[in-house]
Amino acid sequence: MRKTDANSAPARNVDEYLAGLPKEARATLEKLRKTIRAAAPMASEVISYQMPMYKQHGIVVGFAAFKNHCSIFPGAAVMDAYKEELKHYDTSKGTIRFPANKPLPAALVKKLVRARIQENEARATSVRSALRELWARARSGQQMSAMRSHDRFTNESP
Repeated sequence: MRKTDANSAPARNVDEYLAGLPKEARATLEKLRKTIRAAAPMASEVISYQMPMYKQHGIVVGFAAFKNHCSIFPGAAVMDAYKEELKHYDTSKGTIRFPANKPLPAALVKKLVRARIQENEARATSVRSALRELWARARSGQQMSAMRSHDRFTNESP
């Protein structure tokens, strides 16, 4: 958990967030950050819900330090896909908890991050397709409306 007191402001960026952590948690999460950035070089790094998050077509992953553990938040669907590899970790829906002195293997983190990016990109692609279809229907509807208006005023087809 980030050290805060009544006078300290929340972290504005990931560097500030990490600077406020105890040494062991900071070292673990700095390595996790490096691994995430390697797996998701196009993702933007933000602070959301007062913790580091990575976004690429939506939230990719987030992480945080707490008093007795660290957590990474890759989302429930990705975790379900890798449940066999995660069975030795303390998990709940969308969250993996681990001790600061026993970080997740970098290879596992990369798999989770890449899977989440694929999930986000698939969702973004389907949304774009749906929007294109709606736009085409709207344009078609405008053309039909114009033809009906033409018919109404001239009593003839265009």
